[in-house]
Amino acid sequence: MTAVLFDFSGTLFRIESADSWLRAVLAEAGLALPEPELAATARALETAGALPGGPLPLRMPEELAAVWEIRDESSELHRAAYTGLSRQVQLPEPRLHDALYDRHMTPVAWSPYPDAVEVLRTLRERGIAVGVVSNIGWDLRPVFREHGLDEYVDAYVLSYEHGIRKPDPRLFATACADLGVDPRETLMVGDDRRADGGAAALGCGVHFVDHLPVTQRPDGLRPVLGLVG
Repeated sequence: MTAVLFDFSGTLFRIESADSWLRAVLAEAGLALPEPELAATARALETAGALPGGPLPLRMPEELAAVWEIRDESSELHRAAYTGLSRQVQLPEPRLHDALYDRHMTPVAWSPYPDAVEVLRTLRERGIAVGVVSNIGWDLRPVFREHGLDEYVDAYVLSYEHGIRKPDPRLFATACADLGVDPRETLMVGDDRRADGGAAALGCGVHFVDHLPVTQRPDGLRPVLGLVG
């Protein structure tokens, strides 16, 4: 393999918990909720699937089904889908729905998996090109820069910038073209078997990791080093 493509959420980084997400937004707004109410609201937001990078919705409101299906094709659709889900949950003030969405795009809301820097650095030392291919509605580059991973990434291919999303092979083909590599000599690493597995249509190798909290997956990326030269 001469290149490795990585997914973002659940692969290299993990979003904060719904509890931490809600607490931060309330604090920024100068608001407070009693602990039982705060915990119940965080659970309701999580159940609704309102936290991007968190659990999927347990129930999809009919009025959001269409936008949800194509949410990663533009920043406007992404925001509409997730704020639509959060509005299924009552919050102290309506403005908090957009504030929650804005919070999830900040670097502080994301944590790299413990072995992410080591794996990316080792790939760079071996001369292996690295790309990030993500279904997303916003620019994740600042997250990589803030956490010190950007220097190891050679190309970012983000669905909202191209209007197509994984598993569409065109997104993976774009990444390979940007890196100047043959898809047949490229490994795709991700946590979603359907979306990330789309790379196989180009002849890419595919390796899956488990989408777990960072404390529960200390070395899930290290096997990648044994799959490339």
